[in-house]
Amino acid sequence: MFDQLLQFIISGITVGSVYALVGLGFTIIYNASDVVNFAQGEFVMIGAMSAIFLYGAGIPYPLALAAAVAITVVVGLMLEKFAVEPAKNASVVTTIIITIGASIFLRGAALLVWGKDIYGLPPFTKDVPISIGSATLLPQNIYVMLGTAVAVLLVRYFFDRTMTGKAIMACSCNRRAASLVGINVNRMLLIAYGVSALLGAVAGILVTPITYTSYDAGVMLGLKGFCAAILGGMGNSMGAVAGGLLLGIIESLGAGIISSGYKDAIAFVVILGVLFFRPGGLLGRADSERV
Repeated sequence: MFDQLLQFIISGITVGSVYALVGLGFTIIYNASDVVNFAQGEFVMIGAMSAIFLYGAGIPYPLALAAAVAITVVVGLMLEKFAVEPAKNASVVTTIIITIGASIFLRGAALLVWGKDIYGLPPFTKDVPISIGSATLLPQNIYVMLGTAVAVLLVRYFFDRTMTGKAIMACSCNRRAASLVGINVNRMLLIAYGVSALLGAVAGILVTPITYTSYDAGVMLGLKGFCAAILGGMGNSMGAVAGGLLLGIIESLGAGIISSGYKDAIAFVVILGVLFFRPGGLLGRADSERV
């Protein structure tokens, strides 16, 4: 029984790491603009599908992965520049609807380009299982966990230690005040969307060798990432990471102990419980009072 639980926890941490990256992407844009970007899941899909296409075209694996990240970042920048920025004076609800429309558009474009087939990437290294008792750990699982940890640390460093990151946080506090002290608010929002798209692409590339992907894979990943952000506390970046990991573990345990047919339902039941009993999330919004 212990070995089974360990296997479920390993699987949960792996998928939870992906939810954490997607949730962190949601949080970055929410902090910068108070908008929930429902196209975040499509960044995951575009990153993965671009890597598959480029690698299949004969481009060396590392270069294909880097180019896929770059393509996704460009898509994120274009989303902000041509869809979100023109509606900067619109209400938050209107902007959210724009991101939903962008999500549908990107999914439709992916369908036209790549079709309905399911694709996969080869693992980064030889896929020889590592035994931990009766449980097994694939090398790709380790890459997912390590990749997530590195991405989270770099994002934390970016916002805590760099002038650009601090400028983005200033825009989230008060756009008018940030503009008055010389910060280019539009540019900061553009960078926030670029960073969010980068995280989505990294998540897609890390998990695709394990789970495969298709043109509509971003829908559920986006919803789970949103759930992670809500679970940890919308606006709390480290809360989104913790929420993603916790959600992944709960989902994996529920699927293993109860039934895999309820895997997706379990995640949303957890979120409903959080919204009913602790709307601010488990860690709340640490930056709700900024001075």
